[in-house]
Amino acid sequence: MGGPVPQCWRPPPASHSGVFSSDSSPARPPDEVVIDSAQADGGTPLLVSRRAMLGRGALRRAAQGGQRNPMGSSSTRICLAALVAIAALHAQDWVVFPHPGEGAREQLTRRLDEAGQRLLRERARSVAALRTREEAERRQRQVREKILRLIGGLPAERPPLNARDLGTVDRGDYRFEKIIYESLPGFYVPANVYTPARGRPPFPAILMPVGHSPGGKEGERETAVGLARKGFVVLKYDPVGQGERLQYYDPDLRASKVGGPTQEHSHANAPMMLIGDNLARYRIWDGMRGIDYLLTRKDVDPNRIGCTGCSGGGTLTTYIAALDERVKAAAPACYITSWEQLLEKLGPQDAEQTFPRFLVEGLDIADMVELFAPKPYLIASTIEDFFPLEGARQTFEEARKFYALFDARDRLEWFVGPGPHGVPLESREAVYEFFIRHLNNGEGDPREEPAELDPPENILCTQTGQVSDSLGGETLFTLNRKRGLALAAARPAVRTAEEVSALKTRLTQAVREVAGVRLGPGGAPPEIRVHRQAVRPDYTLQLVSFEVERGVSVTGLLFLPLAQGVKPAVLAVDRRPKETLAAGSDLESLVKAGNLVLLIQPRGTPEVPPPGVPNLVGDFALAFRAALIGESLPGIRTEDVLRAVDYLASRPDVDATRISGYGVGQPGVYLLHAAVVDDRIRRVVLERAPAAYRLALERPIHRHLYEIAVPGVLSRYDLDDLILALHPRPVRVINPVDLLERPLRLAEYRQLCATVFESSKRLGAPERVAVLYRGRQPLSRFFE
Repeated sequence: MGGPVPQCWRPPPASHSGVFSSDSSPARPPDEVVIDSAQADGGTPLLVSRRAMLGRGALRRAAQGGQRNPMGSSSTRICLAALVAIAALHAQDWVVFPHPGEGAREQLTRRLDEAGQRLLRERARSVAALRTREEAERRQRQVREKILRLIGGLPAERPPLNARDLGTVDRGDYRFEKIIYESLPGFYVPANVYTPARGRPPFPAILMPVGHSPGGKEGERETAVGLARKGFVVLKYDPVGQGERLQYYDPDLRASKVGGPTQEHSHANAPMMLIGDNLARYRIWDGMRGIDYLLTRKDVDPNRIGCTGCSGGGTLTTYIAALDERVKAAAPACYITSWEQLLEKLGPQDAEQTFPRFLVEGLDIADMVELFAPKPYLIASTIEDFFPLEGARQTFEEARKFYALFDARDRLEWFVGPGPHGVPLESREAVYEFFIRHLNNGEGDPREEPAELDPPENILCTQTGQVSDSLGGETLFTLNRKRGLALAAARPAVRTAEEVSALKTRLTQAVREVAGVRLGPGGAPPEIRVHRQAVRPDYTLQLVSFEVERGVSVTGLLFLPLAQGVKPAVLAVDRRPKETLAAGSDLESLVKAGNLVLLIQPRGTPEVPPPGVPNLVGDFALAFRAALIGESLPGIRTEDVLRAVDYLASRPDVDATRISGYGVGQPGVYLLHAAVVDDRIRRVVLERAPAAYRLALERPIHRHLYEIAVPGVLSRYDLDDLILALHPRPVRVINPVDLLERPLRLAEYRQLCATVFESSKRLGAPERVAVLYRGRQPLSRFFE
């Protein structure tokens, strides 16, 4: 339902008769706005022409009565303040949901979270029904299979590690070595190995993945030193995107091109998502190969391997312990919580912490803990952690009941330390005591002695401090490219109408299964709510909204030509602010050409761009909220297009056989998906729309890919396949762009999508698909 209309305007003087109306505003002339100057100078509201405001100096001269007074004058200041006020008020004119907490993005977030909570309640009932060890072991096997499938599996082979020993530093009561190993051929992992200076080998060993600190293995060294002093060999390694393993390193900037560790991870994960993989696949494998390395050392007891880490390191500890049977005791810190609490309080976090379909597969974080049963497990939390402590309690209580089915209830422990996110002294000593008890026969003192840590440069393993310009080798991008090209669906040319029909049937099914499109064409038309209306010389403009599902609205603009009779219609899909599109946009040329135009901003699209520094990742949190429950933003927004077509087709003044679609930017992807499903979209025009998903396999940098990403899509189809399936309907591609939203040359696009153009020729319609440069041509030119 629409929210209350903002109270933007004060009444104009009675002498003005207007034609502007809204739910809450009085009429006023279409070319005039009201500026409230009463508080500024005690005067009455001042009417200023919008056209006049655009003229150079016009506003200043109007306020000064035509006199060129100095800029510091009182009247000039009033007018400048008025100009700012006009911009703010005019923006609110075209916002349906202006109040905090009720916006389009918040509406979709609530709906997705509610669906996730329902799935979690179903899972909780299933786990509560377990009664025997046999049932618990069966669930463990099922959970393991699901997790491996959701991350894309693990590499099938363990190639040589080719470990390099780069020197040892002796610190008296412990030593640390600098090494580099290869978790995959050419995929280098810099690491430090902390070893005891006293005692008799072989020692128990701890794999220690680290959190999301930029320094990678530099972080949390107190724990590594403390364990080494107590008789443990500890392997600390750089995660991808951190320390010496920046995946998007710029040697000139000496920094990442895409941002910090979480941006590096999320950026790398998006192309993996397109082929059905998750970054966790490589993060877990780095750790497992670290265990492989530990087992090559003569000073390590292969039967006493533990794992611990904090934050992102706690995440990897949880995963590796769940999937690698060689781990005998595990202690993740400041990660364990529950998805019930995450959805309620934080939402999805880093890319490797969120798997598509995780909730719809009946999983929760507790399943990872329960996979480790009946082996010893310590959950370490802090009282002020941003990972919800209540979620840790929920997971502990459920997992303890699961452990009880193995008669091992006492092997699951929970420690809550003081302070915020991290591993304070109290938590470190709890971890020491846990590993001493379970991996070192109880021999050792868990109390920590102060340690002076080496400067970060002393622990580096590469000459430059970065693998990329010291060793080169593989990156996440190159590994995913090789894997993606092998998995990507083949796209042979289509020769006959029968082949086109078969392709369309196959892709319609794929769009439903992969993108999660649940609705079909021809449903009951949605009820349109009009929030504001303005009469212009050639048309009436309405601010509208409609619900696709209860409580979640699509907002938009409806351009109604003043001419009577049945007319063609254009459905425009655009994420730009409606205030921009309402103020004389090129949609007017479509209206003046006789089209009724409905512009929609799909569900979850903010009506006003959020403040802050733009990033390359885009709305990761919203995309993964959808992915967790087996949906996708393209699937959700495709349904918005279908419902908008239902509305247009139901209007008596629209010729339902002459409905065209116009997609601008990334929303062009949603329009393409809808056109494959819905034959009523008789023509498709795409402007500045992404050309192909597979560009993510060819170019490492992309922008807002999560807004259009469909998990596993490249194993089923690409965007040019959708265009091909639209035959014989015409498609116009104007100024296509790559996934960084940079222009593609028209010849480049033709080469990329050569199958489409070749197929069109073979089908006798060489002009059906055209790629065009717009220049200054009116938009209506492309709908002729």
